[in-house]
Amino acid sequence: MTNDQARNAVANDNAVATLREEPETAALSTQSPAPAPAPPAMSRWKMPLYIASSVLFFLTQGLGMNLVSANIYQLQGSFSATVAEISWLSAAYMAPYASFAIALFKIRTQYGLRRFAEFSIICFVLASILNLLVTDLHSAIAIRAISGMAAAPLSTIGFLYMLEAFPPAKKLSLGLSLALMNTLISAPLARIISPTLLDFGGWNALYSFEMGLALIALPVIYLLPVTAPPRANVIQRTDILSYLLLATGFGCLAVFLTLGRLYWWFETPWLGVLLAVTIGAMTLLFIVEAPRKNPMLDFRWLFSGPNMRMAGLLLLFRFVSSEQSTTAANFYQQLGLLNDQTVSLYAVVLAAAIVGGLFCSLLMLTRYVETAHAIALVLIAAGAWLDSQSTSMTRPADMYLSQALVSAGAAMFLPPIMSKGFGAVLAKGTTYVVNFLVIFLFTQSIGALFASAVLGTFVTMREKFHSNILVERILLSDPVVAQRVSQLSGAYGKVISDKSLLNAEGLSLLAQQVTREAYILAYNDAFFVIFLASFAGLVILLLHRAFDKIVTLRSAAAPQPAP
Repeated sequence: MTNDQARNAVANDNAVATLREEPETAALSTQSPAPAPAPPAMSRWKMPLYIASSVLFFLTQGLGMNLVSANIYQLQGSFSATVAEISWLSAAYMAPYASFAIALFKIRTQYGLRRFAEFSIICFVLASILNLLVTDLHSAIAIRAISGMAAAPLSTIGFLYMLEAFPPAKKLSLGLSLALMNTLISAPLARIISPTLLDFGGWNALYSFEMGLALIALPVIYLLPVTAPPRANVIQRTDILSYLLLATGFGCLAVFLTLGRLYWWFETPWLGVLLAVTIGAMTLLFIVEAPRKNPMLDFRWLFSGPNMRMAGLLLLFRFVSSEQSTTAANFYQQLGLLNDQTVSLYAVVLAAAIVGGLFCSLLMLTRYVETAHAIALVLIAAGAWLDSQSTSMTRPADMYLSQALVSAGAAMFLPPIMSKGFGAVLAKGTTYVVNFLVIFLFTQSIGALFASAVLGTFVTMREKFHSNILVERILLSDPVVAQRVSQLSGAYGKVISDKSLLNAEGLSLLAQQVTREAYILAYNDAFFVIFLASFAGLVILLLHRAFDKIVTLRSAAAPQPAP
């Protein structure tokens, strides 16, 4: 799951910042109080402090989320568990994390930003301490669920600190772009520092580092306060029921998507139960919300044409960006490459994400904002196509260019969509912010899990296809195959004297090589599918832009009616 699931709270962060800077927009809400006076301009010497604090909060939250997913195979020994059992750690984290930002927005609006920030960081410190008390897999799963709830506010606070550092005119352009860039640096950084931390002390070392970051972030809340938006009574009794239904639906769906391909979709009955609970909870949510005069979720607005187009773009982004976060990472695992052998590659990925984010920030300050989408899709498509040519001899150094292109493209895709989409939400009133959060969370958190599940399932099915084709050509009557079996079994010739056993050992080693080659071909197919999706998205985007241009020119050329 990639990396990237820390973007979940971006929308509500923008809401707070924009409400603070646009009191006339806040007045559109019947639940908002009188607008507060505009805050004074920040001193220049304070800006780097707030930006650094934002980076610290993003790293604290992001590393806590990615340290487990980056070390799934390495943690098997610590807990004496299979890959499927260890994956419950990620599922337990994502179940509450997938929807908690919606509740946080209303809690923060009603009870105040200051209380929210102080309480959130204290909860995260306590959750970090609990991670050090883990004794077995079951306790680790329970504490990871608590960590998922405690970590959700930190990304919100990270956005608030980044937006606080910029004047109102640049909050949703430069500030938003830099904040989204920070959400991308935790995943590669987790894989860079993990080998050293694991050498120091396994699970305890990983989360001692997280606790250290949390303790550093704790005094920042008190030393560098952010401007609080107006408080308002926005929580109604029915909202509690609606949120519980939404959280149940999103949580069960997150577990279903995380574990489905590992336990396999049609072979485990409780996976079907989770999916049924998801459908039932979302149906009840619609029944509860539809007749309300002031619903928490306006389903008519959610399913409007512009929102569906925006959701499509966000889902496309999650699908193509999973090329790096999950597909490429699993490809390295299949080659037998551990984190300590890919440190240099992820250093290149980290640098490319920073360069792409800074370049997108510059574009956000110009009239060429829309070109960021096209550039991002071109970069991701080029990187995916290069990766689709991989072989069993491919090593991290061979993928520097392709992974750098994908990383830079991922950093450039999201900011223009978020800036435009959130501006449209505020034009309708702040009561629609929660609705926007639902779109964003579903497309980013659940969308990331869905993309990972779809591509993982695709790779498994293609591996079976390629294995069948390769096995059909392996016959001992073929002199090349017989020679290869003899070479592989030669390493055991000094310890196995029985000729038949020796040949059987050679065949077993050959079967392992066939499986590896089949997986490499399957991952190449997955990379090529991502290339096709990126290219198709680019074509659709260009056609849409051309259509809008033609409509604009025709409107300008049409004769104006007489007054």
